[in-house]
Amino acid sequence: MPAVTIRLGIVGCGSFAGNFIPLFKAHPLVQAVVLCDVDDGKLASAAQKYEIAETSPSLDRLCADATIDAVALFTQNWLHAPQAVTALRAGKHVYSAVPTGITQQEVENLVAATQASRRVYMLGETSYYYPAVLYCRQRFRAGDFGRAVYGEAEYIHDFDHGLYDVMKWRGGDRWRETAGGPPMHYPTHSTSQILSVTGAHMTHVSCQGFVDDHEDGLFGVGANRWDNPFSNQTALFRMSDGSSCRISEMRRLGHPGAVRMSLFGTQGCFEQEDAGARWLTRDRRETESIDEQLVCAGVPVVLLSDDPMRVVTADDGTHKGMSILHPIQRLPREFTNIPSGHAGSHQFLVDDFVRAAVNGDLPPNNAWDAARYALPGIIAHESSQRGGELLEILDLGAPPCAPVEYSEPPT
Repeated sequence: MPAVTIRLGIVGCGSFAGNFIPLFKAHPLVQAVVLCDVDDGKLASAAQKYEIAETSPSLDRLCADATIDAVALFTQNWLHAPQAVTALRAGKHVYSAVPTGITQQEVENLVAATQASRRVYMLGETSYYYPAVLYCRQRFRAGDFGRAVYGEAEYIHDFDHGLYDVMKWRGGDRWRETAGGPPMHYPTHSTSQILSVTGAHMTHVSCQGFVDDHEDGLFGVGANRWDNPFSNQTALFRMSDGSSCRISEMRRLGHPGAVRMSLFGTQGCFEQEDAGARWLTRDRRETESIDEQLVCAGVPVVLLSDDPMRVVTADDGTHKGMSILHPIQRLPREFTNIPSGHAGSHQFLVDDFVRAAVNGDLPPNNAWDAARYALPGIIAHESSQRGGELLEILDLGAPPCAPVEYSEPPT
């Protein structure tokens, strides 16, 4: 019989973890949260802020604790895969912030460790629950797209939009060594959008890179641990369903920033731009603006009691609150009025993981999905280093069964 609740360790107490600590702490199936960080100051500060008594000084100590059932990793992105493997081999369920891993071997090791441990691994990929992706997934499953012909997705995040501070926080005194990493090593915000809608995977890639010449000198041979010269990369992928797909990862662009997708099918199309999103068919009279459905301004939350409906308000419609497309009826009532960042995704990701760990279910964004999100970018970077040479992408296979998609709140 599965455990009724779990004890969960949160590894890494930086600013991003702060979006998730209150949610894990509030989930009714989480018995206790234990905070973990190698920085004593950060650990003590987070413990005080979130009123959490139990702490651990390292992942190794946390993994050695037989009372800990699961860990959630919010550490530096180049540590995710090795740390996930360590925790899985110790018998812990693992939730990991993105990306999955940054080398092909790391991703292979991760899938193998998940299979061998028979534990839950889940990638916290926020794009999976973006309103546009929810909309497209619903319409694709209904057959409204027909066959997929061409998809495109992109993650645009210029360094002037807070990335310098993020890189300094992650990298410490030697932050420049890791700040200039290949953009295609961080592809999952983009790839997951298309792959989670169509169910196809990427088989071949040709990628071009933009050689950076910015005065900060973060990109270039000898400038970072990857000798990476590219601040922007664009790849064209061949898909397993016969379609094609363009993915762009941009870190130096005069643009306000975006995580977005478009998908074109034989029967219908979805286009998303800064000017808005729309559903299209051959008949222009059927063009439908869906901007109002995508806005994450907060929606009424029905509580599982006699309480009236209450509205979750949002200060920032992009990163807090829910859209009318989000299946809010499945969330724990304890989440009511707790912010849900990244276009409403955080609450769903936490709930997916906790319930999968308790029930032994296979969640969305499992290890096999996560591998298919990450490996195309890793191989795309190799292609850009080889002048855009067409390369085959390793596929580690489909999940062993269909992921569970919850429709009712946990009991």
